[in-house]
Amino acid sequence: MADYVMNNEGEYGMYVVQELKAPQFSPGFAEFYKTYAKRLLWMDSRVVPGSFQMNTSWYMSASDCRPLLKHDEHVHDFDEMIGFLGSNPDDPYDLGAEIEIGINGELHRLTKSTIIFMPAGMKHLPLSIISLERPVLHFSISMNPAYGYRSTKTDEVIDHSKDK
Repeated sequence: MADYVMNNEGEYGMYVVQELKAPQFSPGFAEFYKTYAKRLLWMDSRVVPGSFQMNTSWYMSASDCRPLLKHDEHVHDFDEMIGFLGSNPDDPYDLGAEIEIGINGELHRLTKSTIIFMPAGMKHLPLSIISLERPVLHFSISMNPAYGYRSTKTDEVIDHSKDK
């Protein structure tokens, strides 16, 4: 008899997420996202009650859109971490890409594996993938039960806490 359970089985398997359960994004955004990225896994309190929100994706190609559409400057009322990790096993700090991201109006060009802490209330983005030699693992972690933001351009509030 094994002293382990496989994957998401067992009494605590409900805390193990192994398939994509992202909220509903607009059809236009979902189609555009597929042109440069492949979303892997998503966790929030809809998927696992009591969890905070995390998103993971592979950036697969550079985009001709600069900045990326639907990735305008915005702000959250919670802390967030954003990461971009290179896929070169011989040099994991080599991003293999050039990514531009705005932090409170200051544009940063990233060429190394990076994690960025965005305190609650800090404006961030736009985001552009300038060049891409190999896939980049992207993640974001929001210290909130669901992802949401307020656009700094339009004051529009996007809240995914009620998405099914």
